[in-house]
Amino acid sequence: MQKTASSSALGPDGLDMSQSFFKPIQYASPPSPNSRNTKISVIGVGNVGMAIAQTILTQGLADEISLVDVNADKLRGEMLDLQHAAAFLPRTKISASVDYSSTLGSDLVIVTAGARQIPGESRLNLLQRNLDLFRKMIPPLAAGSPDSIILVVSNPVDVLTYVAWKLSGFPSNRVIGSGTNLDSSRFRFLIADHLDLNAQDVQAYIVGEHGDSSVALWSSISVGGVPILSFLERQQIAYEKKTLEKIHKEVVDGAYEVIGLKGYTSWAIGYSVASLARSILRDQRSIHPVSVLAKGFYGIDDGEPFLSLPAQLGRSGVLGVTNIHLTDDEVKRLRESAKTILELQSQLGV
Repeated sequence: MQKTASSSALGPDGLDMSQSFFKPIQYASPPSPNSRNTKISVIGVGNVGMAIAQTILTQGLADEISLVDVNADKLRGEMLDLQHAAAFLPRTKISASVDYSSTLGSDLVIVTAGARQIPGESRLNLLQRNLDLFRKMIPPLAAGSPDSIILVVSNPVDVLTYVAWKLSGFPSNRVIGSGTNLDSSRFRFLIADHLDLNAQDVQAYIVGEHGDSSVALWSSISVGGVPILSFLERQQIAYEKKTLEKIHKEVVDGAYEVIGLKGYTSWAIGYSVASLARSILRDQRSIHPVSVLAKGFYGIDDGEPFLSLPAQLGRSGVLGVTNIHLTDDEVKRLRESAKTILELQSQLGV
């Protein structure tokens, strides 16, 4: 498939209308060179990839978006569908190609492509197939955009972020996984819904694996700046640990419920990844629970596990990890989560 993009050339001879349509004003200086555009590449145009691309477009986060997929017809169809909405969106150049060369010079490369699990297939076998896919995909992406930040969304995200880090040769701060950013949003929503308030007023994190061994940091939850658990204790309001565990289970099962109802998840992960893109590309220095190299944190000293911790994100990727105080039980659960991830990583031979 030939690379296709928006163009100012019209007619059979490719007349460049942009040069003849406008007449320069008198005594004007020559046009100054354009400042460098912000370019985002989205690898994989499935439901997740297109939700991310659409959200990034509507929020005006990039000057150029490059879509890449192996399915040429679907790829071109998705590109045209977005281009036809140009009159309703911030000006963005949209291109599409089956070739990774179209991603050259990207500031942010978002990887959503991945093998789908076959019924009855083991998690390790699925990982091995994704490893084979990443071996073909990550090296040319890294070579074409050596100063970019790679953001992995494909699942299992923690292990595949580790794989992308190893295959790219990038420093660890420039390879990030979407991790539990969405899990934490679900967590905040459930707490806010329970208290009947705005989720933006709730600060709460899910850390560790994006999966069954994730850890809810109950000890650090605050609402409007008020730590929840200590408030309940001061007010002598009884609460059961089972109630807290039930909310965490709803977070873990949230994606499964959506998939069971509509067949896939898309919109929430689209907004989640767009929030990460905004923090990175606009140097917002915001804190997000994302998958990072966790070695050296909370007693995780063995191996090189990638798992989610509250990290400050900016233009150079991960700027640092927030030093949140964890209870002994939370530290124990986090280490167990790291052990789960390391067991999978050790079987890949990367």
